[in-house]
Amino acid sequence: MKKIKSALISAYSKDGLDVIVKELDRLGVHLYSTGGTGDFIKKMGIGVTLVENITGYPSILGGRVKTLHPKVFGGILSRDNNESDVNDLARFEIPEYDLVLVDLYPFEVTVVQGGSHSEIIEKIDIGGISLIRAAAKNYNRVLVVSSSSCYDDLLKILKEQDGETTVEQREWFAAQAFNVSSHYDTAIFSYMNRNAKIPVFKQSVTANLPLRYGENPHQQASFYGDIDSLFEKLNGKDISYNNLLDIDAALSLIQEFSEPTFAILKHNNACGCASRASLLDAWKDALIADPVSAYGGILVANRPIDKACAEEINKLFFEVILAPGYGVDALELLKSKKNRIILKVKELKLPAVQFRSLLNGVAVQDRDAKLGGAGGFDTVTDKKPTEEEVTDLLFANRLVKHSKSNTIVLAKGGMLLAGGVGQTSRVDALKQAIAKAKSFNLSLEGAVMASDAFFPFADCVEIAREAGVNAVVEPGGSVRDQDSIDYCNKNNMTMIFTGIRHFKH
Repeated sequence: MKKIKSALISAYSKDGLDVIVKELDRLGVHLYSTGGTGDFIKKMGIGVTLVENITGYPSILGGRVKTLHPKVFGGILSRDNNESDVNDLARFEIPEYDLVLVDLYPFEVTVVQGGSHSEIIEKIDIGGISLIRAAAKNYNRVLVVSSSSCYDDLLKILKEQDGETTVEQREWFAAQAFNVSSHYDTAIFSYMNRNAKIPVFKQSVTANLPLRYGENPHQQASFYGDIDSLFEKLNGKDISYNNLLDIDAALSLIQEFSEPTFAILKHNNACGCASRASLLDAWKDALIADPVSAYGGILVANRPIDKACAEEINKLFFEVILAPGYGVDALELLKSKKNRIILKVKELKLPAVQFRSLLNGVAVQDRDAKLGGAGGFDTVTDKKPTEEEVTDLLFANRLVKHSKSNTIVLAKGGMLLAGGVGQTSRVDALKQAIAKAKSFNLSLEGAVMASDAFFPFADCVEIAREAGVNAVVEPGGSVRDQDSIDYCNKNNMTMIFTGIRHFKH
């Protein structure tokens, strides 16, 4: 056990600090502090020794240098079981500090708030981060408090243990301190690397959401990220790992549409989607494509849900619904199922860069943010698409972009008719889509087909034409593109090349 007899306090934010200071004063702890924090403590009517009175140097360089001195760091790093250290303290008249409390300059906040480059640089804390690291290293003797998030833990020790700490407690606080310091340095590096582009992978995410389990009940899982910035949870059970995967897919898909659109997803793939003048009509037509797969699915809309729409939606069992808003009556109705997860989507800004664990490392890539190449869409057949076909081809291409490869999407009239997803053969994906459309009595006459990648042979356009498809959109790029083009020309079909492949695994 180590008794806190002296404390060095240097805090940028003073929120919650007064309670700590009063408790330390009650215990008779000798307080040391820097300028601004020292003034704060003095105004409380509590005695404090300024660091400059220990070092013999005032704060210099506009406050850039305050604590960087042997009489500060010697008193933090000294080992009470080391005779040489004890002698040095006595020889140079260095006080020992048993508690070091620091609140760092708000670097990340300054970046987020759009501070100027000079303002951001000035918010890189030097003395504070050094105090934290020194105290954490010497946790065998020193207690370090590196964030206001640890104030409650400190207060508990001060009140319940009269300021005495165990080595296990000090080690826990030290771990918290290195978490703070490493996160702080990662944030600084990320900012400085915006232009330098040093090829390293560094991420530090402190927000943690424990999940019920992973993809399966025997797998543990957590989500790291500020999920509350994306949506507000209005109802339902805890979000699961699989829910998050589907939510990510749903939000990525719905961003593609500006007109009123409803989509239904299952295992990250759309099993229903429609764009209509009203959201209610969009819901009804989205459900037509595959009402079987829709059961237990994820629903997403890009318009607020009103009561009429909610009444129809409520007839289906589903896990999650996402929308930018809900009418009062609509929300009350949807909340009738206590486990149903209802999310209100906030302004959506998904990261421009994606990463995932692979083998013994991490793979990083830009988000797929394109639909067509620099030159736009290129009609490669003699027959040009009609205005209606262009609309449907664009609609289908948005869907195929967000479906698991190999994938084929069949659509007509702003509505998904069927999709073949996750197949090892593009022909199998097409056959799956055709079979699904037929199983729900959906006619493919006059439909369009979208493919996530080029056709290496003409077999897909042949099968599609036999099913009733009139127009095709695909990336192009096969050495045998001409085979598919020739077949389309001979059979009065339209084909468009986008120049952009959309593999999704």
